[in-house]
Amino acid sequence: MSALHDCRQAFSDTLVALAAADPRIVAVVNDSIGSSNLKEFKNRFPGRMVNVGIAEQNMVGVGAGLANGGLIPFVCGASCFLTGRATEQVKVDLGYSRSNVKLCGMSSGVAYGELGPTHHSIEDLAWIRAIANMTVIVPADPSETAAAVRAAAAYDGPVFLRLSRMPVPDLLPPDYVFEIGRARRMREGSDVTLIANGTMLCRAMEAAALLEAGGIHAAVLNMPTVRPLDRNAIIEAAAAGPIVTVEEHTVVGGLGGAVAEVVVQSHPVRMRILGFPAEFAPTGSAAFLFEHFGLTAEGIRHAAAQLVEECENVAPETHPRR
Repeated sequence: MSALHDCRQAFSDTLVALAAADPRIVAVVNDSIGSSNLKEFKNRFPGRMVNVGIAEQNMVGVGAGLANGGLIPFVCGASCFLTGRATEQVKVDLGYSRSNVKLCGMSSGVAYGELGPTHHSIEDLAWIRAIANMTVIVPADPSETAAAVRAAAAYDGPVFLRLSRMPVPDLLPPDYVFEIGRARRMREGSDVTLIANGTMLCRAMEAAALLEAGGIHAAVLNMPTVRPLDRNAIIEAAAAGPIVTVEEHTVVGGLGGAVAEVVVQSHPVRMRILGFPAEFAPTGSAAFLFEHFGLTAEGIRHAAAQLVEECENVAPETHPRR
């Protein structure tokens, strides 16, 4: 495993570089300059930093107004508050109006750990991906974060970037080309496909190695864009065998639900959806919560192995072990 990195650094470095080349790029924050890692942006471009205070609804509206004026605003704040408090503004001012605003949900998932369910952001994908015209992206490492920020800036329309503060290893090459709506196969396998994004991709990769040691060949599919989905990649995975989705989000309405919608309509196959159950999580560190809910390499391995075994027992002629 390589050294671990905070993707917020890749986010801020990329945003500063983009702003240096394009004067239309501005940042809008809710007293979150530090937590969004935008101190360098403020130092370099003080006239292009708008701090509205702790007022997320206003923040999204200000972002929409700046976009209407021809600017490209990156609206940054803790994802739990940005999405939870301003859903109506995201729906009306961004989705319905097709405003060219880039929402940056920082410290998503359970990154705030001990601060508890009020600060956990495990419903944001379900809320935002249900809104028409929204593009939803969950990068997995620094390279993908930087590439996704560049893609969002170049895209004409509202985008939600879901960014974590938890360190992750490098998984993708520095010259990685990110395409909105395109998945990336990280590992080949013929018995089961693990589909993951964000902080769970590295754990899925570790789980695949554990499965390989046990004689189960697992493919790993990185699905950074939750909307629009790479339907062809999902259908291809379903044609090969069962699917396990893994996400730092509730199992209701997130990546697993999105993949299941494609599977059930296009190529029905057995699935497991791994994530946080539809309940408020206990208070504890992010590491404790991942362990508690089985969102570890071993937990993923166990769920995938169990699913493969069930498929063999139910219909061995349909899903033979290669």
